[in-house]
Parts: sequence; structure tokens; C-alpha cells
Amino acid sequence: MKYIGAHVSTAGGVFNAPKNATEIGAKAFAIFLKNQRQWFADPYTDDEINQFKTALKKSAIAPRFVLPHTGYLINLGSPDDDLRMQSLHAFIHEIKRASQLGLIQLNFHPGHHLNLISEKKCLKLIAEAMNTALAETSGVSLIVENTSGQGSAVGYNFSHLAAIIDKVEDKKRVGVCIDTCHLFTSGFDFRDEKSYTNTWNEFAKTVGFKYLKALHLNDSKTELGSRLDRHESIGKGLLGIEAFKMLMQDQRFDDIPLILETIDSEIWAKEISMLYGFCKS
Repeated sequence: MKYIGAHVSTAGGVFNAPKNATEIGAKAFAIFLKNQRQWFADPYTDDEINQFKTALKKSAIAPRFVLPHTGYLINLGSPDDDLRMQSLHAFIHEIKRASQLGLIQLNFHPGHHLNLISEKKCLKLIAEAMNTALAETSGVSLIVENTSGQGSAVGYNFSHLAAIIDKVEDKKRVGVCIDTCHLFTSGFDFRDEKSYTNTWNEFAKTVGFKYLKALHLNDSKTELGSRLDRHESIGKGLLGIEAFKMLMQDQRFDDIPLILETIDSEIWAKEISMLYGFCKS
């Protein structure tokens, strides 16, 4: 079964997110755990935590279909020691916030080498930071997102994801989230049956579906291999509708959160309905 949703607002309080999700027909959702452009936030109050858990239970969306996302300042692969340590502290802070809400996974962008160290060194630093974070927390899995490769970002190919996983000591608490826009603009085509099969066979061989814990469903404003992160509404971009039809009919993507991050939140309900329609076609 598919569990489709969107990255919904927490305006007015994190406890509003489950209601915002159900109002658009979502069976999964993503949120930021704090302002995504700040390092830290005040702790959740007991009241906020209780309200969130009550609202989540009322929504009938299980915690495993909620995919919180870290803020954008975190760079676990930074070549700057001070920035990397600040990123690690902020990362642990967010893991603990997810745990407070009873959530079991946290999605994050791996990091940037800033053209000051090699990709290999950057990937090693990310894995080391993850190991520290895992040792200092419990119950929450760390979900690494693939990137488009824009700027100096690592994580734009399957071998990068595999290298990170290989160096993480607690394999039970690590996974990956594949963003379809990032996948396409990093150079992986999956717009027709042949390219779709080839791309996902490569993923299976290099990373393994046992580590796939979520998808971000986004079309792309830019072309294959552009290395640009420009999301578009489903079927309105250069990735196109057929790729999403194949994804929705592929059982390998059952029972994980499938999260829209498309650019027009006003049509998320229509996009969710359309994607569920593809499951039946």
C-alpha cells in the first residue's frame, strides 16, 4: 500500500501538522521540527508534545509515516571543524526533538565539501558525525537524502549513499530517502520503462532497497543532469508524468512515506489524489 502526503506547515504549533495533512487527503507527512534557518529552538513544552501525539493519533497516521526534516544550516561534512561541530550539536538537538514527539526517523541532507576537501573525506566526516549522533541518542533512525549535486553537495550518486552507510556502525538506524527531482537532475533517467528499470536496478545493487525508507516526490524544472535543485509540480516539469505512474505501481515503494515537496501547496490535495489514482490504473 502507498502512503502519500506532503511537507506540511507547523504554523501555530507542531500539533497542527497532522490536521494539515489529513485535510489534503494525506496518509503521510513531513515537517520541520523548528525554523529551518536557525540552529536551535526552545524545547517543546509538555503541552506541545501531548497535543502533537493526540493530533497524530486522531489523524490515524502512524509515526513511521511521518518524516521530519532537519534545518538547512546543518553541514555534517563541513571542512571547518567549528562549523561541523555546531552542525553536529544542532543535528543531535533535532534528533532529540523528533524523539520527544514519538517519531522514529529524521531526514537530512548529507553535506557540502565547499571545494576545500575531497568528496571521499566529506563522506567520511558525515558518517563519523552520524556515528556520534547515534551513540548519543536512541530510537530515531537517520535518513540520508540524495542530492542534485548542486554546488559542492555530496550525495548525488548511489555510491555516495552506499559509502556513508558502509561507515555507519549501527546499520539498524540508518536509511535513505530518494528525492525524484534530485535523482533526475543528478543524472539518473527514469522516464521510460527501460531507464526506470536500469536506474532502480543500480540502486538495488549499490545501496539496496532494504535501506530505502522514504521518497520525496518532485518533478523538475531543469533538465536531466543539470545538477540543479528546482522542484516542479507533478507532471508539469521535465521529469514528466510517466515516471510517477511507474513509481506508484511499483510495490518496492509500498509502506514508506512518499512525500510531496512540489512548489504549489494549493494543489497538493489534487496531486495526492492523482498519485493514488495511478496506483489503481
